[in-house]
Amino acid sequence: MLLYGIDVLHLAALTAGLAMTAAVVAGLGCMPVVGRWLDRGARSAAVAASMLVRVIGTVLLLAAPAGHAATVWVFAVTASLTGGTAGLRALAAGTAVSYLLSAALAYSVRVRASAPPAAAHDSTSRDTGPAPRARRTAVPPMRLLLAANVIYVFCLSIPEVALPLVLVTQLHASPVWAAAVFVINTGLVVAFQVPVTVWMSRFSRRTALAISGVVISVSYLGFLGSVELPHRWAVPAIVSVSVLSTLGELIYAGSSTALVAATAPEHALGRALARFQLSTGFSLAISPAIITALAACGPAALWVSLTAATLLATAAVARPSAAEA
Repeated sequence: MLLYGIDVLHLAALTAGLAMTAAVVAGLGCMPVVGRWLDRGARSAAVAASMLVRVIGTVLLLAAPAGHAATVWVFAVTASLTGGTAGLRALAAGTAVSYLLSAALAYSVRVRASAPPAAAHDSTSRDTGPAPRARRTAVPPMRLLLAANVIYVFCLSIPEVALPLVLVTQLHASPVWAAAVFVINTGLVVAFQVPVTVWMSRFSRRTALAISGVVISVSYLGFLGSVELPHRWAVPAIVSVSVLSTLGELIYAGSSTALVAATAPEHALGRALARFQLSTGFSLAISPAIITALAACGPAALWVSLTAATLLATAAVARPSAAEA
């Protein structure tokens, strides 16, 4: 979408980033309602409803005059670049059908909480102890987790915003490279999210979240080093470092929501998850504007700022380790 705004609509990078921010902000108002819905027992129905909303959004993209172009950059599927308008519309239509199928499958599970959720009492968590008091002191406060999450979520905007911006506007590389980064990211997430999450289960959820912050920070420094290389090496280096960034994203995704579920009071799990999603959505909303603004000041301003903020969030998440000792 960022590249669509820049290349097709001829918007300035900062303007395109602000437009993306405004679009995400517009979708955050439903989260408190969803949280209360979850606390009243909804589970599979809420997931199904979210998929149906995506169906509607994709249909609107198909109906828009340039909707197919936006879809290219949302999914960044390199093969679709050669399919023309018909191929792109088929991709969007197929996506809508997949969301509809996902909604049906989610609803068919028919999960509904008849009692307060037991996520906080998950015996597999090493953040928990035999007594509730130990559980509460072994994890960061909820507000701290939500604040740190705002910084962590910037990693999700790296393949969608930061790298396309750097590759196309700073290194003047072909947009295909940006699509390749997105494809690599998506492929790694699909293939390794479960194995990475299972492997990281040997650590506590809090420790895993801290590890993800370190990995993400190292990847930011890797991107900074990559852009300083000669042009013929810079683009391949960025693509290579994106694999490390995706690893950090995988560890984050596998630990963050689980840690929130373990931290939240049982009777307010839905509202806690809604607040967590609001912090995620807020970060996704502001990240295009902030990333494009920092990038306009140079590579160091972008990557050093992201590194410093992420390390600060990591330190905040890791802070309870002294109490555990």
